[in-house]
Amino acid sequence: MKIKLESSAKKKTQLLCGFILEETDKVLGLPKYDTKTTSSINQSIKDNGGKLGNLTVIPISGKKPAQRILLAGIGKKDKITNDTIRYVSGKIALKARELKLKEFTIVAPPSFVKEVTASVSQIVEGVKMSLYKFDKFKAEKEVVLPNLTIVSSKSTKVSKALKSSEIIADGAIFTKSIANLPPNQCTPSTLASFAKTISNKNKMKCKIISKSELKKNGFGGITAVGQGSKNEPKLIIMEHNHGPKNKKPIVLVGKAVTFDTGGISLKPGANMDEMKFDKCGGCTVLGIMKAVSELKLPINVIGIVPSVENMPDGESYRPGDIIKLYNGKTAEILNTDAEGRLILADALAYGEKYYSPQAIIDFATLTGACIIALGTNVAGMVSSDEKLAGKIFDSSKRTTEEIWQLPLNQDYMDMIKSDVADMKNMGIGRAAGTITAAAFLRNAIEKTPWVHLDIAGVAWTQTATKEKSYNPKGATGFGVRLILDYLQKL
Repeated sequence: MKIKLESSAKKKTQLLCGFILEETDKVLGLPKYDTKTTSSINQSIKDNGGKLGNLTVIPISGKKPAQRILLAGIGKKDKITNDTIRYVSGKIALKARELKLKEFTIVAPPSFVKEVTASVSQIVEGVKMSLYKFDKFKAEKEVVLPNLTIVSSKSTKVSKALKSSEIIADGAIFTKSIANLPPNQCTPSTLASFAKTISNKNKMKCKIISKSELKKNGFGGITAVGQGSKNEPKLIIMEHNHGPKNKKPIVLVGKAVTFDTGGISLKPGANMDEMKFDKCGGCTVLGIMKAVSELKLPINVIGIVPSVENMPDGESYRPGDIIKLYNGKTAEILNTDAEGRLILADALAYGEKYYSPQAIIDFATLTGACIIALGTNVAGMVSSDEKLAGKIFDSSKRTTEEIWQLPLNQDYMDMIKSDVADMKNMGIGRAAGTITAAAFLRNAIEKTPWVHLDIAGVAWTQTATKEKSYNPKGATGFGVRLILDYLQKL
């Protein structure tokens, strides 16, 4: 779809959309109309009420630029959040698609509702992400998407915000599109191919470490988890080096288990199909790296994705095994379904050793315990550095990708001590499962400020997931907008 800016709402359009505050008597930003049309609009405003998400379409007669007007409720002024315009814009876009329009226009709300660049960005993100459909394997596909015109004050700042938000939305959509792929269409080699394509297109360095080299160089976690599958493990490394050469990079690490059966510790059959989403952390990193390169951010960012398929086989690793991780520490395996922490530990240690980063952020659908603790709308955060955690939390508030910080003290570190190895890959029973998993990861990092985001509950839509117009069923792309906001603020 094409998106453009216009300074006037009087241009020809199939659908002109304006926002209404609850308990108000006018639409924000719409031009003046004749008495008959104004009367129709006023009656529709009363019927709509301005309640959040309410949409009312008004046919317009006569020779007027707009064939229809759409009134979109955004609720009470004091209840408007950083997600309101994004959410409602998504609903508008879905209505435009339902009406089979070729184009539509949205009037950005004035500054007393939202700063204009923020409004434009939210409109773009809401519209683009809501119109995404995973129809790759359907006979009937969405062939043409409606184009969007945004009515706003024209300036370099606004134009840049529009372009930036398009790239960010596309990064999230890319993440969704590969995260939604079924396991027979997305193996570790497939993800490596995606990384190469992104890197070649955007002139990033890309290195793929394959099975024999992983084993030779001591990546014991990745090797162990991946050895039960005919689809060989890969370690994907992407480098965006656009900052000063002496400036330490940000390292992003994402868990990508392209399918997780649980291995020898086999998962129950119910909902096992959803384990195609166990690669979402890695997909998030790929989406961020794509956007970072297209935004040409003047910083250094490294993306690392350990990718495996966890399968039961005669060569699979077993409960009771002891493996040596990349940093030299040993891990006793109590459950082969606690595999994500093993591959992440290797990648985190590698990232710290070779890049001496200023910060490390990892993303993983790591624990079902996080869903029990926080549900399906908030990600868990564990960190070794309060300053870094605070910056990520601030970005979370701006992008409304919600997170909640959990503690990590020595008591939790002690819960993963093993009698026969340096660590065990499970804590004590079911207690603090999200935190003990993070404690395992903490052992992989020596001194670098680190944030771990457990996205098990938020990476794809589940039974209790809050309805959002821009998150259609399937992968959500959680974390892409969040971390891009953090990186842009650097």
